[in-house]
Amino acid sequence: MTISELQQHLKAQSATDEFQRLFHGRGGLYEGLKHLTIDNINKDILSVALYFQEDNEAELIEMLKSFVETSGYTTLVVQRRYLQGAPSEVLMGEIPDDLTIMENGMKLKLNLLSNKNNYYFPDMKNGREFVRENAKDKHVLNLFSYTCAFSVAAKFGGAKSVVNVDMSKGALKVGMANHSINNLDPKGVSFLPYNILKSFASLKRKGPYDLIIIDPPSFQRGSFEATKDYEKLIIKLPQLASENCILLSCLNSPDLESEFIINMIKRHAPSFKFVKRLDNLEEFKSADEARSLKNLVFIRE
Repeated sequence: MTISELQQHLKAQSATDEFQRLFHGRGGLYEGLKHLTIDNINKDILSVALYFQEDNEAELIEMLKSFVETSGYTTLVVQRRYLQGAPSEVLMGEIPDDLTIMENGMKLKLNLLSNKNNYYFPDMKNGREFVRENAKDKHVLNLFSYTCAFSVAAKFGGAKSVVNVDMSKGALKVGMANHSINNLDPKGVSFLPYNILKSFASLKRKGPYDLIIIDPPSFQRGSFEATKDYEKLIIKLPQLASENCILLSCLNSPDLESEFIINMIKRHAPSFKFVKRLDNLEEFKSADEARSLKNLVFIRE
């Protein structure tokens, strides 16, 4: 795809109040622009990420500025992920101090100027929708909760209680704010800054859980490595789960396929039966779906 073709692609889409991925070059479907993603944050803000440097970067930026000027957006933010610290730059307009995005009526905090994760993983939208649809009257355990978007979805779906667990106190603080800005009743929602692999006894006392979400990083130095640590979670899973417990097991490593989790659960938690892999969003379509995000649903029988 050329820059001119990208411009036409963007013009064919309408700005929305809800977050939307407008262009997903990282999926490998667009030769020449594999280094690029473009997001509609809301009707005012266009956010661009560049994952490695190309010779046509200056031309691309000028096209995006022109697009913003003529499309109704007021703000253009560019993050150069290929530079040390992954700096973000506001090239046009400004970003409000307390920025949020909308997803299916939920508000979630967003930090576009962070040089790390910006509090929100948009490709997990279908996973959050699944939780929302299956959380009514359930006791929910949200492992590796980060900023607790799954917890917000569960409370929107009528969950009786949610236990959020993450090592990062900062992420959990954002999670608390996410519940507050949605005016959710804090009763029954807890935020625990635990090392999950060392906290099974405490989590077991708070259980059993009717819906368990496991959404770990593929690799986080010093805390979690999927290839060796995911198994430790699965071995303990039956001790945490109620009868008929629903499990959403997530994996975002391009090097590990669905069978990595499915076979592990067959070995270590055979009472859980694989039901389906949730479809990924069309806007995040990948040339190799086996290597893309895997949201796997299991039910205990």
